[in-house]
Amino acid sequence: MENERIGLGLVWPAAVLLVAGLMVGALQHGAAGQVVAEVLRCAAVLLLAFFALRRRSVTVWIVVAMVAGVELGLDAPKVALGMRFLSDIFLRLIKTIVGPLILGTLVSGIAGHGDLKRVGRMAWKSLVYFEVVTTLALVIGLVAINVSKAGVGMSIPTAAASGVAAPMIHWTEFVTHIFPENLAKSLVEGQILQVSVFAVLFGIALAMLGERGAPVLRLAEGLSEVMFKFTNIVMYFAPVAVGAALAYTVAQSGVSVLLNLGKLVATYYAALGVLALGVLVPVLLLCRVSVRGFARAVAEPASLAFATSASEAGLPRAMEAMEAFGVPREVVAFVMPAGYSFNMDGAAVYLTMAAIFVAQAAGMHLGLGEQITIVLILMLASKGVSGVPRATLMVLMATATSLRLPPEPIFVILGIDAVMDMGRSAMNLAGNCVASVVVARWEGVFGSEAASAVALEGVASGSEV
Repeated sequence: MENERIGLGLVWPAAVLLVAGLMVGALQHGAAGQVVAEVLRCAAVLLLAFFALRRRSVTVWIVVAMVAGVELGLDAPKVALGMRFLSDIFLRLIKTIVGPLILGTLVSGIAGHGDLKRVGRMAWKSLVYFEVVTTLALVIGLVAINVSKAGVGMSIPTAAASGVAAPMIHWTEFVTHIFPENLAKSLVEGQILQVSVFAVLFGIALAMLGERGAPVLRLAEGLSEVMFKFTNIVMYFAPVAVGAALAYTVAQSGVSVLLNLGKLVATYYAALGVLALGVLVPVLLLCRVSVRGFARAVAEPASLAFATSASEAGLPRAMEAMEAFGVPREVVAFVMPAGYSFNMDGAAVYLTMAAIFVAQAAGMHLGLGEQITIVLILMLASKGVSGVPRATLMVLMATATSLRLPPEPIFVILGIDAVMDMGRSAMNLAGNCVASVVVARWEGVFGSEAASAVALEGVASGSEV
């Protein structure tokens, strides 16, 4: 605890030094003033680095790398321009993960829930709700970024930036293209939509086999676990890639790029507010559920998810809270784990917003048809990657490949992803809690005697604590 307090005590001095350095650099145009500004900013970076050493967190290191990258881009632009290869290495590693990860997680996520006939009505009701709400979340992100235009004016140099819209294909060609003719070819070319379609069909077929498909299911689960570990290893390189990418961007485009990133963060949290008030609250009201009571029930697990930037961290407590709130255990046990594969509301808002932001930052114009195509792709590509660090980065990379969007702006977004990930994680968890309530009410078992018994048990155990 003492080391923790010392570490946190370094943040405020670092922030003061950083702001002072930026102000001195903006107000003083002489050589002496610029030297003072550089010294102040470098001191801030050193304090933040010392703080990160004590925390030993990749997320903290990403934030520190972002600050260091901006400083390097401002004070040593020639060096910063030569560091782009580091972000390119990270990009290549991410691309090797996406296909196998989506394949393994989707197959195991669908087939791992057991016999689809056995779960019956609960399965299709859950999936209907998941798809409706996820689609609404994708549309909210799409509208929000088109209103704010956070990426317009960034002018990030990219190999693919041409200032014109991506080539539009006929809808029949699009529908034909999403079905794979060769799985290996789809994996090699990064056609994530084709991989997703194959995985969904394969997972359904595997679930229909029941016990006979158990060896194949274990293979898919093993592939998922391996790719999770692979992702963890690659993410240790993320701070270096973020720092290098942001340094290159600032050296190329100037510090004005930070204003666009701040606008993106503000747009994202505003969109989450719209999702909560415009979708989740009306859903609870339609189900005749107390919004205030629900908020009290999910407050603790949602806070945990927000603080740790991991919605899975609050899952055990959220399941207990939903049982105590009146959702039967069998509903909670099915809906919430399934929701972590098929109902990531916070991630859905982020994905459409980030994809359009990438196009705006590259100077590309996407018409309504292209934007609808993005929504359709993300409806499938966003499934099955919960629990993976920076999972949305994988999906965003895959979507960019499918739509021929440039990857360079994605690294700029990664610099602020830690800030957005907190809200994303909390909304993912809250959305799945709402889903469990909806399915329980739809099944006519919300607040049943069994659920009431669980609630009384939870209250009693809570009072003992």
